[in-house]
Amino acid sequence: MLLNVEHLKTYFYTPGGIVRAVDDVSFSLARGEVLGLVGESGCGKSVTSQSIMRLIPEPPGKIEGGKILFDGRDIAALPLKEMKSIRGNRISMIFQEPMTSLNPVKTIGWQIGEMFRLHRRAGRRQSLEMAEEMLDKVRIPEPAKRTAAYPHQLSGGMRQRAMIAMALSCHPEILIADEPTTALDVTVQAQILDLMKQLRKDFNTAILMITHDLGVIADIADRVMVMYAGKTVESAPTLDIFDKPGHPYTRGLLESVPVLGSRSRSGRRHRLKEIKGMVPSLSDLPQGCFFYPRCDVSMDICTTQMPDLTERDKGHWVRCWH
Repeated sequence: MLLNVEHLKTYFYTPGGIVRAVDDVSFSLARGEVLGLVGESGCGKSVTSQSIMRLIPEPPGKIEGGKILFDGRDIAALPLKEMKSIRGNRISMIFQEPMTSLNPVKTIGWQIGEMFRLHRRAGRRQSLEMAEEMLDKVRIPEPAKRTAAYPHQLSGGMRQRAMIAMALSCHPEILIADEPTTALDVTVQAQILDLMKQLRKDFNTAILMITHDLGVIADIADRVMVMYAGKTVESAPTLDIFDKPGHPYTRGLLESVPVLGSRSRSGRRHRLKEIKGMVPSLSDLPQGCFFYPRCDVSMDICTTQMPDLTERDKGHWVRCWH
């Protein structure tokens, strides 16, 4: 495996208590594979990705335990100088909101070219030419013109493509995409996903796709890991997740997706289901299974004991007593 995350724990120490944002999470990622990481906001998806990139602000955050094995090396224990040679070079990340991730006072060409100057020791002119080439690869029209543009002069879809171009500049082995299609219209979203599929095919890049959009997961992911309140509650191949979800939370996520033209046998339209309640505060978690206050099938044992993540079918892991 290219990436093995073993029993990762990332906590934040705040005046209100310890926030266990990622609590004993394990998963693996092979070369050329796409792993979808799903769950509601506040479930620990982004913190998981930031932990892999070693971008957790210290303080208040800290990686308290576990290993992040990249190509056999534990990058969680690497000195920061060595980690900088990996970050953006061998492991890259597309951040959630490109407008806040791009520097507003630097041109797009300068920002993409920085990757080549830092990791490839390219000169200023050469890095600009390489940036133009990357913009062309992500299908931005008139790439020479766009290298001289500032982020506010590009549309949301173009900014996202520029972020992808930056992330893929050094042909990383792993691409972490944190909500790459958020706030984009469906046409641009489809173009971004097609682009990522093509880049995966061209460079055999492994992708960790973080999203709450199950449609995106169905379109691109090979496997899916569902997170809730900092823990993995289900992990399985994508088809198994959609065909036979094992955790009540996963079923709730799938049932809350509207289906166009969906009707019951009587001809009436189906009422859109929802998961009652909210994700609990990570500094004040309930005893037992964290999902039981929102679960329709909870039992007495759910209120007192956290179930283990167990393999129900081959490659299909579920954390549930039911």
